Amino acid sequence: MESSITKLDGRTDNATKKMLQSVVDRKRKFDKFKSRHETVMWMTIAMTSCYFVYLYINVAKPFYYSFSEMFSVFVQNSSNLYFLVVIGGSYGLMNLLREKREKAEKEYHALRCEIIDKSKDLWKKEDEWKNRHVVFEMMKKNYDINLFHENK
Repeated sequence: MESSITKLDGRTDNATKKMLQSVVDRKRKFDKFKSRHETVMWMTIAMTSCYFVYLYINVAKPFYYSFSEMFSVFVQNSSNLYFLVVIGGSYGLMNLLREKREKAEKEYHALRCEIIDKSKDLWKKEDEWKNRHVVFEMMKKNYDINLFHENK
C-alpha cells in the first residue's frame, strides 16, 4: 500500500484505504496503457510515412509513366511485403492497446465514481466527513485523481 495512503490513519478506515489503493492501481494501469498506445501510434505513423516516402522515391517517381510498370517493380521487391506486414502488425498492436486503454479507463473511472458516490458511507462520522477534503486533496496532489467531482 502507498505510504501516503497508510498515513491517513484516523481519517479513513482500512476498507476505504484499500479502495483508495485500488483506484491508484487502476489509474497507473490506465496511464501505462495510454503511454504505450501513444508510443505505438506514433511509431506506426512514422513507419508508414517513411514507407510512403520510400515508395515515392523508388517506385512512383522513376516509373510514373506506367501503372503496370510501378506495380511490377513493387511486386518484384520482396522487402515491400515485409514492410507491409510490419506496418499492418503495428497498426493491429495500436488498436489492441487502444482497446486495453479504453477498458482500463472505464474500470478506473467506475471505481473513482463509486468512491465519490459512497463518500457519505465511507466517512460516516462528523469529524471524518469534515476532514475528507484532506484525503481528496492528497489523492489529487499525489496521484492526479480527482475525487471531488464525477466528471473526468
